[in-house]
Amino acid sequence: MTAWPSVGVVVPTHNRPVPLRTAIGSVLGQDYPGPLRIVVVFDRAEPEPALANDRVAVVANARTPGLAGARNTGILTLDTDLVAFCDDDDEWLAGKLRAQVEAMRDRPGAEFASCGILVNYAGNCHTRLAGRAEVTHAELLRSRMVMVHSSTYLVRRDALTTGIGLVDETIPGSQNEDWDLVLRAARRHPIVNVDKPLVQVVWGTASHYARQWETKADSLHWMLEHHPELTDCRPGAARVYAQLSFAYACLRQRGDACRWAWRALCSNWHERRVPFALAVAAGVVSGDAVLRHLNARGHGI
Repeated sequence: MTAWPSVGVVVPTHNRPVPLRTAIGSVLGQDYPGPLRIVVVFDRAEPEPALANDRVAVVANARTPGLAGARNTGILTLDTDLVAFCDDDDEWLAGKLRAQVEAMRDRPGAEFASCGILVNYAGNCHTRLAGRAEVTHAELLRSRMVMVHSSTYLVRRDALTTGIGLVDETIPGSQNEDWDLVLRAARRHPIVNVDKPLVQVVWGTASHYARQWETKADSLHWMLEHHPELTDCRPGAARVYAQLSFAYACLRQRGDACRWAWRALCSNWHERRVPFALAVAAGVVSGDAVLRHLNARGHGI
């Protein structure tokens, strides 16, 4: 390869100064031959000018408060060929960027790439891989595919600004904004996937979104409204319905929890989240205890 595209990395941040520096260091430490720069977007927080240098720009979120607006601020600040995301508590591993750029260049027309992840929960790590070299729209409807994570995303900038569209800022609490984005991308072209764990993703109670059950429920309803094809995929619909049931169970809205659990079972009686939701609704176990159990094994609800 003689010409490497320029890459701009959007790092949204909100009051996490220590992991932010680790995230920035993991990006700058990539063995990538082409131009590479970072824009750190401070969301509802005062920017730190000391972070800026010739490869790192520091800006304030100029759009809707929240993760979606922060990502879009970064995208529109950049003028690079490709745009990547890295959350402020995640870490790119060696070879991530180069492997993805090479994979995209091997597939004419490719617009969007992901890779495998290493889930770090309380110091215990679990590898999550897709098991394939590309991910289709149908597969993302059937399963959220946690390994197709926002911190793995690498996208052609012109596709974001003229085709796929920017991150949707209307989704409640910026929850599931990454799933919405990748679904829109996969409608156009399959997602190129480097099936190696090249990003470390941190899970735990430090997440800004870990326990926002009402917002989680609202965002799932938003997804069903804006992606009606989800309801046509019975396993995918059952998963979303069961997640809604779990969220309402955590909110102690037992009637809603039971109604959504029933809908999940009607769509797919094998849906494995339903027993967890019903156990929480019945008061047998807390939602937090269920999440700790699942997260410790590299899984979520």
